[in-house]
Amino acid sequence: MYTVKGKEYPCCTSVTMGIIGGKWKSVILFYLIKEPLRYNELRKKMKDVTERTLSLQLKDLEADGVIQRKVYTTKPPLKVEYSLTDFGKTLIPLLQEMAKWGDYVVKNELETIV
Repeated sequence: MYTVKGKEYPCCTSVTMGIIGGKWKSVILFYLIKEPLRYNELRKKMKDVTERTLSLQLKDLEADGVIQRKVYTTKPPLKVEYSLTDFGKTLIPLLQEMAKWGDYVVKNELETIV
């Protein structure tokens, strides 16, 4: 058993999935690899996610220390930007491999249909 932040996990892969699992967390992280993004920029890239779900997923990722939320208050309007933390950046190779594997699955699925 593994224990992280008071939660128990049966194996090390479940720790990873506990942090980045679900439909939207890995998508959010994938978009943040290249650059910090504002909430509305993420919403535009993720058209099917509801505002509530995106907000909750961002809060979860922030609570796990994977992303950081930076508020700019120097001039109106208020600007909030999300970016990967140093800890979150350690996920980049994993996210890239997941994307590569997803491309592989899509390509092979198309080849089996043809």
